[in-house]
Amino acid sequence: MADSALVVAVAGYIDALSRHASPATVAAYQQDLNALCRFAEQREVHDPVGLDTALLRTFLGAERSRGLGARSLARRRAALSRFADYLVRQGILADNPVGLLRTPRQPSHLPRPVDVDALAQFLDSPHDGSPLAVRDQAMLELFYSSGLRLAELAALDLHDLQASRVRVIGKGSKPRQVPVGRRAQQALADWLTCRSGMAKDTETALFVGQQGVRLGHRAIQKRLAQLSITRGLPEHLHPHRLRHSFASHLLESSQDLRAVQELLGHANLSTTQVYTRLDWQHLAASYDSAHPRAKRGPSGSKP
Repeated sequence: MADSALVVAVAGYIDALSRHASPATVAAYQQDLNALCRFAEQREVHDPVGLDTALLRTFLGAERSRGLGARSLARRRAALSRFADYLVRQGILADNPVGLLRTPRQPSHLPRPVDVDALAQFLDSPHDGSPLAVRDQAMLELFYSSGLRLAELAALDLHDLQASRVRVIGKGSKPRQVPVGRRAQQALADWLTCRSGMAKDTETALFVGQQGVRLGHRAIQKRLAQLSITRGLPEHLHPHRLRHSFASHLLESSQDLRAVQELLGHANLSTTQVYTRLDWQHLAASYDSAHPRAKRGPSGSKP
Protein backbone atom coordinates (compact mmCIF):
# COMPACT_ATOMS: atom_id res chain seq x y z
CA MET A 1 0.00 0.00 0.00
CA ALA A 2 1.39 3.39 -1.01
CA ASP A 3 2.13 5.99 1.63
CA SER A 4 -0.43 8.75 2.05
CA ALA A 5 0.27 12.28 0.83
CA LEU A 6 0.69 13.34 4.46
CA VAL A 7 3.36 10.70 5.14
CA VAL A 8 5.17 11.68 1.94
CA ALA A 9 5.08 15.36 2.94
CA VAL A 10 6.51 14.54 6.37
CA ALA A 11 9.31 12.52 4.76
CA GLY A 12 10.15 15.47 2.49
CA TYR A 13 10.25 17.85 5.44
CA ILE A 14 12.46 15.55 7.53
CA ASP A 15 14.85 15.18 4.60
CA ALA A 16 15.10 18.98 4.29
CA LEU A 17 15.50 19.36 8.06
CA SER A 18 18.34 16.82 8.22
CA ARG A 19 20.50 19.02 6.00
CA HIS A 20 20.97 21.68 8.69
CA ALA A 21 19.57 20.46 12.02
CA SER A 22 21.28 18.27 14.61
CA PRO A 23 20.58 14.51 14.56
CA ALA A 24 18.81 14.84 17.92
CA THR A 25 16.42 17.49 16.55
CA VAL A 26 15.73 15.45 13.42
CA ALA A 27 14.96 12.33 15.48
CA ALA A 28 12.70 14.27 17.86
CA TYR A 29 10.73 15.95 15.07
CA GLN A 30 10.42 12.64 13.22
CA GLN A 31 8.86 11.13 16.34
CA ASP A 32 6.50 14.09 16.78
CA LEU A 33 5.32 14.08 13.16
CA ASN A 34 4.93 10.28 13.10
CA ALA A 35 2.52 10.69 16.01
CA LEU A 36 0.65 13.35 14.02
CA CYS A 37 0.40 11.04 10.99
CA ARG A 38 -1.04 8.21 13.08
CA PHE A 39 -3.57 10.56 14.68
CA ALA A 40 -4.59 12.16 11.37
CA GLU A 41 -5.01 8.89 9.52
CA GLN A 42 -7.24 7.55 12.31
CA ARG A 43 -9.51 10.49 11.45
CA GLU A 44 -9.35 9.82 7.73
CA VAL A 45 -7.06 12.80 7.07
CA HIS A 46 -4.54 11.51 4.54
CA ASP A 47 -3.54 14.77 2.87
CA PRO A 48 -1.57 17.65 4.46
CA VAL A 49 -4.21 20.05 3.09
CA GLY A 50 -6.49 18.74 5.83
CA LEU A 51 -4.21 19.96 8.63
CA ASP A 52 -6.25 22.80 10.13
CA THR A 53 -6.20 24.46 13.54
CA ALA A 54 -9.09 22.37 14.88
CA LEU A 55 -7.41 19.07 14.01
CA LEU A 56 -4.03 20.11 15.43
CA ARG A 57 -5.64 21.43 18.62
CA THR A 58 -7.42 18.09 19.04
CA PHE A 59 -4.15 16.26 18.42
CA LEU A 60 -2.29 18.20 21.12
CA GLY A 61 -5.22 17.74 23.49
CA ALA A 62 -5.14 14.00 22.94
CA GLU A 63 -1.39 13.96 23.57
CA ARG A 64 -1.94 15.84 26.83
CA SER A 65 -4.67 13.42 27.86
CA ARG A 66 -2.41 10.43 27.41
CA GLY A 67 0.11 11.95 29.82
CA LEU A 68 2.58 13.95 27.76
CA GLY A 69 4.30 16.63 29.87
CA ALA A 70 4.49 20.35 29.14
CA ARG A 71 7.98 20.16 27.62
CA SER A 72 7.05 17.32 25.28
CA LEU A 73 3.85 19.11 24.26
CA ALA A 74 5.80 22.30 23.57
CA ARG A 75 8.18 20.35 21.35
CA ARG A 76 5.23 18.69 19.58
CA ARG A 77 3.81 22.15 18.87
CA ALA A 78 7.19 23.40 17.61
CA ALA A 79 7.48 20.43 15.25
CA LEU A 80 3.96 21.05 13.95
CA SER A 81 4.71 24.74 13.38
CA ARG A 82 7.97 24.09 11.51
CA PHE A 83 6.28 21.43 9.39
CA ALA A 84 3.39 23.79 8.62
CA ASP A 85 5.88 26.51 7.61
CA TYR A 86 7.42 23.99 5.22
CA LEU A 87 3.98 23.21 3.76
CA VAL A 88 3.32 26.93 3.26
CA ARG A 89 6.63 27.29 1.40
CA GLN A 90 5.68 24.32 -0.76
CA GLY A 91 2.36 25.95 -1.63
CA ILE A 92 0.37 23.17 0.04
CA LEU A 93 -1.09 25.35 2.81
CA ALA A 94 -2.10 29.00 2.51
CA ASP A 95 -1.00 29.83 6.06
CA ASN A 96 0.30 28.21 9.23
CA PRO A 97 -2.60 26.79 11.29
CA VAL A 98 -0.40 26.37 14.38
CA GLY A 99 -0.22 30.13 15.01
CA LEU A 100 -3.57 30.05 16.83
CA LEU A 101 -2.48 27.28 19.21
CA ARG A 102 -1.13 28.24 22.61
CA THR A 103 2.23 26.88 23.74
CA PRO A 104 1.86 24.83 26.94
CA ARG A 105 3.36 26.47 30.02
CA GLN A 106 6.63 24.76 30.89
CA PRO A 107 8.03 24.20 34.37
CA SER A 108 11.38 25.88 34.97
CA HIS A 109 13.60 22.96 35.95
CA LEU A 110 16.93 24.75 35.80
CA PRO A 111 20.29 23.22 36.61
CA ARG A 112 21.98 24.83 39.58
CA PRO A 113 25.10 26.73 38.46
CA VAL A 114 28.39 25.43 39.78
CA ASP A 115 29.94 27.66 42.43
CA VAL A 116 32.46 30.07 40.86
CA ASP A 117 35.35 29.06 43.11
CA ALA A 118 34.60 25.34 42.83
CA LEU A 119 34.45 25.61 39.05
CA ALA A 120 37.72 27.56 38.91
CA GLN A 121 39.43 24.91 41.03
CA PHE A 122 37.98 22.19 38.78
CA LEU A 123 39.19 23.87 35.59
CA ASP A 124 42.64 24.56 37.05
CA SER A 125 43.16 20.94 38.13
CA PRO A 126 46.35 19.54 36.56
CA HIS A 127 46.09 16.75 33.99
CA ASP A 128 48.57 14.24 32.54
CA GLY A 129 49.26 16.22 29.35
CA SER A 130 48.11 13.44 27.03
CA PRO A 131 46.38 14.46 23.78
CA LEU A 132 43.02 13.31 25.15
CA ALA A 133 43.50 15.29 28.36
CA VAL A 134 44.53 18.38 26.38
CA ARG A 135 41.44 17.98 24.20
CA ASP A 136 39.17 17.60 27.22
CA GLN A 137 40.64 20.72 28.81
CA ALA A 138 39.99 22.69 25.63
CA MET A 139 36.37 21.51 25.54
CA LEU A 140 35.82 22.41 29.19
CA GLU A 141 37.32 25.87 28.81
CA LEU A 142 35.34 26.56 25.62
CA PHE A 143 32.04 25.40 27.13
CA TYR A 144 32.47 27.70 30.12
CA SER A 145 34.17 30.58 28.28
CA SER A 146 31.55 30.90 25.55
CA GLY A 147 28.38 29.30 26.89
CA LEU A 148 28.01 26.87 24.00
CA ARG A 149 25.31 24.24 23.69
CA LEU A 150 26.45 20.63 23.36
CA ALA A 151 25.34 20.45 19.71
CA GLU A 152 27.12 23.73 18.94
CA LEU A 153 30.45 22.56 20.32
CA ALA A 154 30.21 19.13 18.70
CA ALA A 155 29.50 20.69 15.30
CA LEU A 156 32.47 23.06 15.33
CA ASP A 157 34.90 22.83 12.43
CA LEU A 158 38.46 24.16 12.34
CA HIS A 159 37.49 27.14 10.21
CA ASP A 160 34.90 28.23 12.82
CA LEU A 161 37.68 29.08 15.27
CA GLN A 162 39.33 32.50 15.06
CA ALA A 163 41.85 34.30 17.26
CA SER A 164 39.48 35.48 19.99
CA ARG A 165 36.06 34.28 18.89
CA VAL A 166 34.22 31.30 17.50
CA ARG A 167 31.39 31.05 15.00
CA VAL A 168 28.58 28.69 15.97
CA ILE A 169 25.30 27.63 14.39
CA GLY A 170 22.60 27.78 17.05
CA LYS A 171 18.98 26.69 17.19
CA GLY A 172 17.02 27.40 14.06
CA SER A 173 20.29 27.34 12.08
CA LYS A 174 21.05 30.87 13.30
CA PRO A 175 24.79 31.72 13.22
CA ARG A 176 26.39 33.89 15.87
CA GLN A 177 29.86 35.01 16.89
CA VAL A 178 30.88 34.31 20.49
CA PRO A 179 33.99 35.64 22.27
CA VAL A 180 36.60 33.16 23.51
CA GLY A 181 38.41 34.05 26.74
CA ARG A 182 42.19 33.98 27.20
CA ARG A 183 42.25 30.74 29.16
CA ALA A 184 40.11 29.03 26.52
CA GLN A 185 42.31 30.47 23.75
CA GLN A 186 45.39 28.95 25.36
CA ALA A 187 43.69 25.59 25.92
CA LEU A 188 42.55 25.52 22.29
CA ALA A 189 46.04 26.42 21.06
CA ASP A 190 47.44 23.52 23.08
CA TRP A 191 44.83 21.19 21.61
CA LEU A 192 45.53 22.25 18.02
CA THR A 193 49.16 21.20 18.43
CA CYS A 194 47.95 17.72 19.42
CA ARG A 195 45.00 17.43 17.06
CA SER A 196 47.10 16.89 13.93
CA GLY A 197 48.43 13.66 15.41
CA MET A 198 44.92 12.32 16.09
CA ALA A 199 42.63 13.56 13.31
CA LYS A 200 42.27 11.89 9.94
CA ASP A 201 43.53 13.97 7.03
CA THR A 202 40.04 14.63 5.68
CA GLU A 203 38.42 15.39 9.06
CA THR A 204 37.31 19.02 9.49
CA ALA A 205 35.95 18.75 13.04
CA LEU A 206 37.62 20.81 15.75
CA PHE A 207 37.26 18.05 18.35
CA VAL A 208 37.99 14.45 17.38
CA GLY A 209 38.12 11.14 19.21
CA GLN A 210 40.64 8.33 19.24
CA GLN A 211 39.38 7.11 15.86
CA GLY A 212 40.34 10.45 14.33
CA VAL A 213 36.77 11.51 13.51
CA ARG A 214 34.33 14.03 14.96
CA LEU A 215 33.54 13.50 18.63
CA GLY A 216 29.86 12.66 19.17
CA HIS A 217 27.42 14.17 21.65
CA ARG A 218 27.33 11.14 23.92
CA ALA A 219 31.12 10.88 24.03
CA ILE A 220 31.41 14.53 25.11
CA GLN A 221 28.80 14.05 27.83
CA LYS A 222 30.59 10.97 29.15
CA ARG A 223 33.96 12.75 29.22
CA LEU A 224 32.55 15.65 31.26
CA ALA A 225 30.86 13.29 33.71
CA GLN A 226 34.09 11.31 34.11
CA LEU A 227 36.19 14.44 34.59
CA SER A 228 33.92 15.66 37.37
CA ILE A 229 34.70 12.43 39.22
CA THR A 230 38.44 12.24 38.56
CA ARG A 231 38.98 15.92 39.39
CA GLY A 232 36.98 15.69 42.59
CA LEU A 233 34.05 17.94 41.71
CA PRO A 234 31.41 16.84 44.24
CA GLU A 235 28.52 17.07 41.74
CA HIS A 236 27.51 15.80 38.33
CA LEU A 237 28.71 17.90 35.41
CA HIS A 238 27.13 18.07 31.97
CA PRO A 239 27.39 20.57 29.08
CA HIS A 240 24.13 22.37 29.85
CA ARG A 241 25.25 22.96 33.41
CA LEU A 242 28.45 24.62 32.19
CA ARG A 243 26.35 26.78 29.86
CA HIS A 244 24.06 27.72 32.74
CA SER A 245 27.06 28.52 34.96
CA PHE A 246 28.51 30.71 32.19
CA ALA A 247 25.25 32.68 31.93
CA SER A 248 24.72 33.02 35.68
CA HIS A 249 28.29 34.04 36.49
CA LEU A 250 28.46 36.52 33.62
CA LEU A 251 25.15 38.09 34.58
CA GLU A 252 26.21 38.44 38.21
CA SER A 253 29.32 40.31 37.11
CA SER A 254 27.99 42.41 34.23
CA GLN A 255 24.28 42.85 35.09
CA ASP A 256 23.79 43.12 31.32
CA LEU A 257 20.88 40.85 30.46
CA ARG A 258 20.82 41.86 26.79
CA ALA A 259 24.48 40.98 26.31
CA VAL A 260 23.96 37.59 27.94
CA GLN A 261 20.95 37.04 25.68
CA GLU A 262 23.09 37.68 22.60
CA LEU A 263 25.90 35.43 23.80
CA LEU A 264 23.51 32.57 24.55
CA GLY A 265 21.76 32.95 21.21
CA HIS A 266 18.30 33.34 22.72
CA ALA A 267 15.64 34.77 20.42
CA ASN A 268 13.58 36.12 23.34
CA LEU A 269 14.79 37.99 26.41
CA SER A 270 12.25 36.11 28.54
CA THR A 271 14.16 32.88 27.86
CA THR A 272 17.34 34.44 29.20
CA GLN A 273 15.57 35.77 32.29
CA VAL A 274 14.39 32.29 33.22
CA TYR A 275 17.61 30.58 32.16
CA THR A 276 19.92 32.72 34.22
CA ARG A 277 17.72 32.61 37.34
CA LEU A 278 18.42 36.08 38.63
CA ASP A 279 19.46 36.12 42.25
CA TRP A 280 16.97 38.08 44.37
CA GLN A 281 19.53 39.46 46.79
CA HIS A 282 21.66 40.66 43.88
CA LEU A 283 18.65 42.37 42.35
CA ALA A 284 17.67 43.92 45.66
CA ALA A 285 21.17 45.32 46.19
CA SER A 286 21.15 46.81 42.67
CA TYR A 287 17.74 48.34 43.35
CA ASP A 288 18.82 49.84 46.66
CA SER A 289 21.89 51.44 45.11
CA ALA A 290 20.24 52.70 41.92
CA HIS A 291 16.57 53.58 42.41
CA PRO A 292 15.93 57.21 43.47
CA ARG A 293 13.05 56.28 45.76
CA ALA A 294 15.12 53.59 47.43
CA LYS A 295 18.05 55.91 48.26
CA ARG A 296 16.15 58.77 49.88
CA GLY A 297 13.73 59.00 52.77
CA PRO A 298 10.26 60.61 52.69
CA SER A 299 11.65 64.12 53.28
CA GLY A 300 14.19 63.84 50.47
CA SER A 301 17.11 63.17 52.83
CA LYS A 302 19.08 59.96 52.72
CA PRO A 303 17.68 57.36 55.09
